[in-house]
Amino acid sequence: MPNYFYTAKSFDGKTKTGNMQAKDVYQLAQALKSEGMLLIKGITEEERKRGRFNFLVSFSTVSAPEKIMLTRNLHIMIATGLSLVKSFDILAKQSKNPKLKNALLDIKEEINRGGSLSSSLAGYPDIFSELFQNMIKVGEESGTLEDVFKILSSQLEKDYELKSKVRGAMIYPFIILSTMLGVGAIITIVVLPRLNDFFNNLNVKLPFYTKIIINFGEFAQKWWYLFIIAPVFLAEFFLLAMKTKRGKWIRDTILLKMPFFSLLIKKNNSALLIRSLSSLISSGVSLVRSLEITSGTLGNLYYKRALDRSSEKIKKGEKLSGTLKTYQNLFPVGAIEMMEVGEETGKTSTILKRLAEFYEKEVIAAAENLSSVIEPILILVLGLVVAFFAFSIVEPMYSVLKYIQ
Repeated sequence: MPNYFYTAKSFDGKTKTGNMQAKDVYQLAQALKSEGMLLIKGITEEERKRGRFNFLVSFSTVSAPEKIMLTRNLHIMIATGLSLVKSFDILAKQSKNPKLKNALLDIKEEINRGGSLSSSLAGYPDIFSELFQNMIKVGEESGTLEDVFKILSSQLEKDYELKSKVRGAMIYPFIILSTMLGVGAIITIVVLPRLNDFFNNLNVKLPFYTKIIINFGEFAQKWWYLFIIAPVFLAEFFLLAMKTKRGKWIRDTILLKMPFFSLLIKKNNSALLIRSLSSLISSGVSLVRSLEITSGTLGNLYYKRALDRSSEKIKKGEKLSGTLKTYQNLFPVGAIEMMEVGEETGKTSTILKRLAEFYEKEVIAAAENLSSVIEPILILVLGLVVAFFAFSIVEPMYSVLKYIQ
């Protein structure tokens, strides 16, 4: 009798892993069901050993466009009346991403054994977010799975479009900054140390700033590997610091108080927050649960805290707009007032959807404007840096010409 390693969920939502002997996976599922658990995934010891060699699959990721296409295709397939088992089988065959392919095949098998779609998706939280899972669960319970997939498809597309636009607006400033660093490195490490021998042979007295640059260049030539290792260690240290609560608090505080950037950060977080709330509420998720799920999707601690505290107040009977007025400084002007109008008219999800669309356009415009402001500043800084390096060379050269004369 083979030994199975399994992942299961209890009926109260807790995940459990372990191993159990069973004739086949169906017997394993029945045994776990008798213990009050639903089988998510079960593999034999031989399959587990084979999986260790396929480590590249575990390290691969599923991109946002792949998730969008998957959700869009599921919406179309369900709308045409295709069964979930057949839909996932077709999508698995079409997928070129090994991680996504394996996940889709496992989900198909779980559904084929009688499991629900939402519980099957729970075994892959790195592919299907908590927001995704909860909306699917509500769709299954209410019989509106087709509508939910349509809303999810729109949600993923809007999120991806917003992030792509913001990243795209920052590309040109990044290129200018990289060019500035590259020019500085070439002049400091390659050009100035060679000129130093020339100046020394003529006994030219160098300005202090030229000496500093030349000494730095010689140090960089001798210890060049430090300039490769140090950034890696600094990046690792920064990433580890950002995982701590204090590190996140420092980062979020700085971002919300930085000139030019603070308004972009507020609009971006507001757009993501409002879009998620709109999608969840329109799918039938309760307001309290929607706030809890949305809180888990946000990266900014200030917004997470605002939603968590609002959720607690709403449980006591308060309205969403009233609970968020305490955090007026986190939202753009007019956002909370529009939420209040939605509550009074009974069209909260509709108002939130329109607000999300408005702020998404505002974020894109703000990112492009910020890019337009940063570009001339960076060009000016680049010019000053080049001028500084040029002057560091020209002044000693002028002294050499005077000496020759």
